Amino acid sequence: MTHWLRIGTRGSPLALAQTGEVRRAIAAANGVAETDIEIVAIKTSGDIIQDRALSEAGGKGLFTKELDIAMLEGRIDVAVHSSKDLPTVLPPGIVIAGYPRREDPRDALICRNALAISDLRERARVGTASLRRAAQLKRLRPDFRIELLRGNVETRLRKIDEGAVDATLLALAGLRRLGLAHHAAAVLDIDDFLPAVGQGAVGITARADDARARTALALVLDADTGHAVEAERAFLRVLDGSCRTPIAGLARVEAGRVKFRGMVLRPDGSDCLEIADEDSVSAATAMGQRAGEALRGKMPLDFMTTA
Repeated sequence: MTHWLRIGTRGSPLALAQTGEVRRAIAAANGVAETDIEIVAIKTSGDIIQDRALSEAGGKGLFTKELDIAMLEGRIDVAVHSSKDLPTVLPPGIVIAGYPRREDPRDALICRNALAISDLRERARVGTASLRRAAQLKRLRPDFRIELLRGNVETRLRKIDEGAVDATLLALAGLRRLGLAHHAAAVLDIDDFLPAVGQGAVGITARADDARARTALALVLDADTGHAVEAERAFLRVLDGSCRTPIAGLARVEAGRVKFRGMVLRPDGSDCLEIADEDSVSAATAMGQRAGEALRGKMPLDFMTTA
């Protein structure tokens, strides 16, 4: 059977849920049946490697490499990604076509016996594979013992139930997309816990020369989300672009202006640098780059080493 469009995705329940939402939107907007759009699940290196943090295994490209290869080989037409998994530089011939409307970007606390980070016991064991979350947690609670916790959302929820660790943090957007938001003991305030760049947004990639696919996608993309996430990605690109640095950033569009806040932390959470900026939506990428350069200029040479 020849499909009207083939969408590539990781095979995790969250990735499939996100891709199902995108397929429904594309079908409705273009007047085609959902069955005419094929979802192609592809296992990525990031899914296979579970015994260490991504920063030790090669960074964000581990979740996109196999999808990029499939696209360039013509086995899929487009790919759906969690935006925070997208590397800041894509392979030649592949572009980010855009982003549907963003979900809530906040982090959620998952634990059994507390309703806030401050309620967790002294020297609680908190599981995460995110350097950003680890640094932010240690900044709030230096007594925490941070332990590696990998796996899909369901796996991490199960490990909390089994007592493998006392708590973890998950993106609220992912919990909502899976119908699991009731597992959140608390939703963390953005003022206290700035999220990862791109968190809550879904990014759709396509071949740069595939005009048909990009035209089909254009009907489901949200311009404000695009301006915000591109500002965040420009900020990230200046500072690092991988999973090796604790970086947070969030942009929002209000009345034609992009308002941005960014943060870089020492890996042990002992210090952080912050910046805020805003500009018109037409200058979103330039503003993100400017913010990154300004913050980089404030950063001591030893900032990325544990104090």
